[in-house]
Amino acid sequence: MPGFTMDFGGNNLIELELPDRTCCLEMAKPSPITKPQDAILESIRNPIESRGLGEIVRNKGKPVKELTVAVVVSDNTRPVPYTGDSGILVPIIDELINLGIQPELITIIVATGTHRELSEDEQRAMLDPSVFDRNIRIVCHDSRDESNLDFLGVTSRGSKVFINKVYLESDVKILTGLVESHFMAGASGGRKAVCPGLIGEDSTYIFHGPEFLSSPNAADLVLDGNPCHEEAVEVAKMTGVDFIVNVTLDDRFRLTGVYSGDLEAAHMKAVERIREYVTIPVRQTYDIVVTHAGFVGINHYQAAKAGVVAIPIMKPGAKLIMAANTVDKDPVGSPYYRTLIHLLTLNGPESFMRLITSKDWSFIPEQWQVQMWSKVFSRTPMENFTFCAPHVSQKDAKILPGIDGNLLLPADRRYSSDLRDAKDMVELAVANAIQDYRSKGIEPSIAFLKDGPYGIPVPVKP
Repeated sequence: MPGFTMDFGGNNLIELELPDRTCCLEMAKPSPITKPQDAILESIRNPIESRGLGEIVRNKGKPVKELTVAVVVSDNTRPVPYTGDSGILVPIIDELINLGIQPELITIIVATGTHRELSEDEQRAMLDPSVFDRNIRIVCHDSRDESNLDFLGVTSRGSKVFINKVYLESDVKILTGLVESHFMAGASGGRKAVCPGLIGEDSTYIFHGPEFLSSPNAADLVLDGNPCHEEAVEVAKMTGVDFIVNVTLDDRFRLTGVYSGDLEAAHMKAVERIREYVTIPVRQTYDIVVTHAGFVGINHYQAAKAGVVAIPIMKPGAKLIMAANTVDKDPVGSPYYRTLIHLLTLNGPESFMRLITSKDWSFIPEQWQVQMWSKVFSRTPMENFTFCAPHVSQKDAKILPGIDGNLLLPADRRYSSDLRDAKDMVELAVANAIQDYRSKGIEPSIAFLKDGPYGIPVPVKP
């Protein structure tokens, strides 16, 4: 049996043995940048369709040493290189200080969206040590803290825009992020650092509402006509963005591109780049699909991305088997998410969708992620999904849809918090799926999505 590797980032790997006939679907391998720091500086100093940082700073109408700067960063659900040889944060800060900006007037804002606040240890693990040595202020956005939000107005689609006050009051506004395929907004990065990264909880109601997410254009790699993308751009423009620094990465999280400058133009260049290598042309669907939640799948909430990505290659009623390294403080998700995913588990996708689209339903934050899971279970019933996550507890597993992969192991190895146990879960789940098909006289076709949520299968005509 050939070997198959699941990569969860940070040297967290699983080597699987799957049947010889398994079709391994993987994205192309872009060449990593050999001198990352040179590329980062080149990008910042030669931006795309934008004035340089120096000109931006000089034209703010006040002495440079008095200017306040907001540098927006992603939270730890994204593998953005903020430290190390490929770190983009220090070059940005160095450039600002060289222009005369005072370090104490720079604020790094962690764009958590509706996610939880990061602890100091998590911040230190994510950001370059020099940030702390310079005593640069770091704040985590809190979408529920109304005292830290300002109301800007209403978008053309009716969203009430509440935005982080620290960001709005900063003289210079810089966004950073990773551009990868996104199952709602088409691609991450760019405008998403503001919306949903810095918006208030109430502002998510339309942006992540069921109507937006029901659009066929609210999908991976789709920007044209994507209501989530268009809404995010409109909100970001309302708040003002002076400059962005976005990156693209390969499957080993190495830098493949740096795109700085204009909010839309620089982001679009990055999207064009990832389309070149994340797209996986496929000509058939499969009876059994094996995938993983990658680096992003630190909890069940985030693992939804991998489920949705698998839909195009699943036959109706296919068996879906997913491994996840759910190492977050809560391996399931927030209290909102827990409640809603349990509703989906109890009622099924059709009833769940009727519920959240009812005129009597009151929007609940994070229902959007459960709506995406419902797309998966509209393709295949929940009992055909096996979730292989050693960090999930027995109690938590009972509220999650599908089969708990831990139950495939001997009792003394269940819920071990040891990623290595996911290997046996997956292999046993595949064996069970094959046996089930063979009992019906079917020799099943099998696909392995090597890149998990990052490689995007796109059906093509034979």
